[in-house]
Amino acid sequence: MRYVECDPMGVAHHSAFAVWFEMGRTELLRRSSDVPYRRLESEGVFFAVTRLDVRFRRPARYDDVLTLHTRITGTGRAKIEHGYELYRDAELIATASTTVACLDRNGRPQPLPEALAQWADAAAAP
Repeated sequence: MRYVECDPMGVAHHSAFAVWFEMGRTELLRRSSDVPYRRLESEGVFFAVTRLDVRFRRPARYDDVLTLHTRITGTGRAKIEHGYELYRDAELIATASTTVACLDRNGRPQPLPEALAQWADAAAAP
């Protein structure tokens, strides 16, 4: 964990968690789908977080090495739901979930592109 993500007591500020979860979503898409985020944006497909729920279990401190597990937990016509587990070594320090809505260039909901919907549905399957 970086110094900039800490409060004056050396503990991770709660706002840093949302950034880490975004990194997890981006890396999940990059590493496991054939649909690059850059291409989606060039085609007019954008995502906005519509829900973020976090349960803080233990503090993360400056210079901790953290591991984030990100998965798709559900999909809809125009949304993807993610689940997160954040660890320091084997200790679970936070769990979270988000919903992201698929939007067009004007900020209006639009269906997930077919290739992305198929990937997300398969990833969400138990």
